[in-house]
Amino acid sequence: MKTVRLVVFDLDGTLVDSVADIASAVNRMLAQKVPGASPLPLATVRSFVGSGARELVSRVLARTRAEVPVDEGLATFLDAYRAGLLDATRPYPGVVEGLDRMRDRTLAVLTNKPGDMSRAILAGLGLADRFSRIAGSGDFPGRKPDPAGLLMLLGESGVAPGEALMVGDSGIDVQTARNAGTRVAGVSYGLDPEGLAAAGPDLMVDSLAALAKRLGAGEL
Repeated sequence: MKTVRLVVFDLDGTLVDSVADIASAVNRMLAQKVPGASPLPLATVRSFVGSGARELVSRVLARTRAEVPVDEGLATFLDAYRAGLLDATRPYPGVVEGLDRMRDRTLAVLTNKPGDMSRAILAGLGLADRFSRIAGSGDFPGRKPDPAGLLMLLGESGVAPGEALMVGDSGIDVQTARNAGTRVAGVSYGLDPEGLAAAGPDLMVDSLAALAKRLGAGEL
């Protein structure tokens, strides 16, 4: 088994708990575009996160049966979200410790969230300098599970697929890794634990601190 030289993390549900801020922006968008619509519960918004902002807004508008063009709703949502990126968003327990313990490897982020927002969030949390690259929507062709972004990071890092590990919280992350030929670890605390388990990651961990320990012991 080859040593893991590159670790690529998903963002929402893996590194940061951002659902409260996303839900707040969703409901501000609804208040502007669908007057009289009831705010969506946090759990509902949580179930819509993971495939990018456009898909999120599309699902929200479909759930509320709103006759609003997706592009129009998306623009309003993004404006609302940019205004509150760090109101409640925080790293999950074990993330900072885990990243600190993996400093001997190249670390990167691959997310379907817009790249500028992803970089702003990690910078605001004091974590951006841990990563060689923070790649989000708009920075690479397609979106996960399309492997283009992960393959881009492999190429930039000069790392073969067998020397890389994708870390995520959903079946989308598992499929992305499979499509690129890398190993994949899943975190049990994220947004889609059932979908993650069904996709069959190579390893499940309860925290990034636990993942760092496993990597340090040469178990991956």
